[in-house]
Amino acid sequence: MKIDLKDQVAIVTGGVSGIGAAIALSLARCGAHIVIIDRKAVEASAALMKLITEAGSKALYIRTEIADFPAVDKAVLSAVEHFGRVDILINNAGINRDGVIWKMTEEQWDEVIQVNLKGYFNFTRAVSPMFREQKSGKIVNITSINGLRGKFGQANYSAAKAGIIGLTKSVAKELGKYNVNVNAIAPGLIETDMMKTADPVVRSAAMEEIVLKRLGQPEDIANLTVFLCSVQGRHITGEVIKVDGGQYI
Repeated sequence: MKIDLKDQVAIVTGGVSGIGAAIALSLARCGAHIVIIDRKAVEASAALMKLITEAGSKALYIRTEIADFPAVDKAVLSAVEHFGRVDILINNAGINRDGVIWKMTEEQWDEVIQVNLKGYFNFTRAVSPMFREQKSGKIVNITSINGLRGKFGQANYSAAKAGIIGLTKSVAKELGKYNVNVNAIAPGLIETDMMKTADPVVRSAAMEEIVLKRLGQPEDIANLTVFLCSVQGRHITGEVIKVDGGQYI
C-alpha cells in the first residue's frame, strides 16, 4: 500500500529529534512538505532538514515556544505564508518534570501542563479556522499510555496526556463535519536518545510490562501517523490508538 501525501504541508511540533523527527521524515518520504516546530536552536534541525530535502520535499524550521499563544499564531501564519497552506498538524512536543505529588512543585506542574497540554491547544486552535474553511485537514496528537493509566511520579505528565485525549475527542466532534480527522496515538516506552541513557531499572521494569519484549522505535509511531494522515485513514476519527507492544495490557 503506497501512501501519497504529495505537496501536502505538515506542521510537526517537537520535530527536531526523537518521535517528532521520525514522523517528519516519514511524512516527507510520502511527499509532504514539512514545517518543523521546536524551541531548539535552528542548527539542531540541519541534519533533519537535509534528509527531508534529499527525500524530495521542502522543509521550513520555525523556532517557537509552543506554550506561547501569540507565538504559535505567528508560527502558523509564517507556515502559510511560506507554503500557501497547511493540511496536517502533528502535535508531538512534550517535556517531563517528574516527581511524586507530595514533592512536586507548582513550577513543575505548570510547566508540563503549559507545554504538554496548552501547547497542543494553541496549535489546534491556530489551524482550526483554516481547516474549516478548506474543508479538509488531519490532526494527530501524540499522547501516552500513561494518560490512560496514570504513572507513579508523573501526575503532571499523566494529567496532561489524559487532557490531550479529551481534547482529541472534543475537537474530532467539532471539526468532523468539515472533513477534518482528529486522532491520538498513545505510545508506550519508545527508544529515543533520552531512553537509551535512562536508568537500567526503568528499562527493565518497562520490559517486564511489554508483552512483545522489545522497546518501540520512533518509526513505529511514525508509521501509524502517516497512515492516519492519508486517504487510507479517512474514516478514522476521535480514536486513541496504543502503540506499545502490549505494555498497557
